[in-house]
Formats: sequence, structure tokens, C-alpha cells
Amino acid sequence: MKMDFKLESRQLIWDYLLLTVGALLTAFAFAAFFVTNDIAPGGVTGIATVLSSVTGLNVGLLSFLINVPLFAIGWRRVGVRFAVRSFISMLLLSLFIDLMPEFDLAGNMMLAAIFGGVTMGAGLGMVVRAGATTGGTDMAAMIVHAHLSMFTVPMVLFTIDGIVVVAALNFGVQAGLFALIALFVSTKTMDSVIKGFNTAMQFLIISPNQEEIVRRIHTEMDRGCTRLEATGTYEGRKNGALLCVVPRMEASRLKKIVSECDAHAFVTVCDVHEALGEGFSYRHIS
Repeated sequence: MKMDFKLESRQLIWDYLLLTVGALLTAFAFAAFFVTNDIAPGGVTGIATVLSSVTGLNVGLLSFLINVPLFAIGWRRVGVRFAVRSFISMLLLSLFIDLMPEFDLAGNMMLAAIFGGVTMGAGLGMVVRAGATTGGTDMAAMIVHAHLSMFTVPMVLFTIDGIVVVAALNFGVQAGLFALIALFVSTKTMDSVIKGFNTAMQFLIISPNQEEIVRRIHTEMDRGCTRLEATGTYEGRKNGALLCVVPRMEASRLKKIVSECDAHAFVTVCDVHEALGEGFSYRHIS
């Protein structure tokens, strides 16, 4: 029990550290790339960026004021733990945006949209990996879906981002187009961070020469694999299959072993975004 408590404590500290760094990175994206170039890349902070140009109020303050009622209404639908972490990350992001001095790091709008998107995507990805979110758009989407079930959460989120980008046309057509680029880049970056960079390759090998393939995987690669029961549908013959996951750098080596053992082996290969366990990294999942 003592070991479990220590493990949980370390995981909690790591999650909140990740959450804080993620909020800081996201705020940096707004301070260094977006605000000074009038780019509003979707979400509540994007809405706040547009409103800031009209009201003169700080982006962080506006973001907080928009988020509070959304959290108040929607926290029951996401659970207390997620809501608390999300509220903390939202509060940190609002503070960081207003405390961080604004400056134009990129020098032009294209670079600002690309690098701002990468920075914001990385920050938001860290927050999500910590089990939270930075804004109330998720809450808003869940509330709309609860009352109008024909609209899915992704549909509502996309609609909100679309409305923000259209509103960003207040800054000019170019600003709206650059906001779309920033939104696209941040989404792709966020997706990569959430999935992880511990990439690997998964092989499914069907061959009658399994024993030789297994022997060479063990001896030459110091890797293991899993036997699966498989039956061919045409002949009804039980061939069996091997499931093997290896780091990307070792994929070509495994292909060569399979080819040398059985040139007619049926092999499928697919990407694995993250591999955990023996031979790969270990991470406690809370």
C-alpha cells in the first residue's frame, strides 16, 4: 500500500507539472504569435482574442469570464476529477496569457500561424495527457449534445471553431485564413502529443515456418512475440499467427528475418503510436 501511495503521488505530481507546462506553452503561443498578429485559432481563447480587439479587455480575463459559466453548468457531466483539473488548467492559462508580455516573435503572419499552432498544439496535448482541458468549449459541446442528441460533441466543437474563425474575419480575410492554418497545425500537433512519440511497428505474421521465425526473433533481436490461433477460410487449415511489436528502427531487420525464413509468408505491418511494457517504456496510467 505504501508503494502504491508513492506511485500515485508521483503520478499526481507529474500530471500537474505536465498541466502547468502545457498551460504555459499555450499562453506563450498567444503572447508570442497570435495576439500581436490578430490570429484567433478557435476555442474560448480564440473568442477572447476577437472580443479583446472590440472591448479592449485582456485576453486572459475574457477567456476566464467566458469559461466560468460553462464550467458551472457542465462540470457534472465530466466528473469532479476532470472538472477540477480542467478548471485549474483554465485558470493557469488565463493568468499566464495576461501576465506574459506580448511580442511578435515570428515577424510575419505565416510563421506566426505555423509556429503558434505547433506551440499551442504541444501545450494543449500536454494538458490532455494530464487528464484535463484548458477551455469550456468541451463543456459547451457536451451541454449541446445532452439537449440536442443529433449533434455530436465533435460536430459542436467544429462548429464553435468555425464560428471563431469567421469572427476572426473582423481582423481581415488574411487573418481568418491564417487562423485556419493555425487551427489545422495545432490540431495535428496536439494529436501527435496525445498519442505519444514512443512509436513502434506491429507485425502480424502468418507462416507455416513459425518455429524458425520465433527462434531467430529470440536469438537475433532479443525480442518476444505472441502466438495467436488462426484458421485459413479457404482450406480450413490452422496456420496460427505471430504478433510482434518492435521499435521502428528494428522493423527492417524483422522483415528480413521473415523473408529469409519464409518468402511466401503473409505479413501485415501497422504503426503503433505508443508501446508500454517489457522491452519498451513503463508508465503508470492513473
